Amino acid sequence: MNKLRSILAVLALLAAVSAVSAEEYKFTVANNTSTKITGLFAMEKGTTKWLGFNLGGGIPPGKTVPIVWGAHTNNSGCEWSIKAKYSDGSETEPSSFDFCKKTDIEFSE
Repeated sequence: MNKLRSILAVLALLAAVSAVSAEEYKFTVANNTSTKITGLFAMEKGTTKWLGFNLGGGIPPGKTVPIVWGAHTNNSGCEWSIKAKYSDGSETEPSSFDFCKKTDIEFSE
């Protein structure tokens, strides 16, 4: 019986560790413009490489969608630059964003 309890305890611990390591970091993007957002890009402070997010069919005007960070960013810093690309080919200027303090981004005209 003690062996069974030990095995169950180990399985419970493994399940807890898996749940923690599978944590997703999310934020929302609101498109309060009249043009569809077709690209969303972020660059961690102190780096020079823009990372793109998969937006599927894009973010239509007036919609807010959740975005999930890739697991490779889990150990990244809080401060990032972020910019959007629109269906008309225009892009926003990059702006600084602290994802540790805020998780909602709004693009407006």
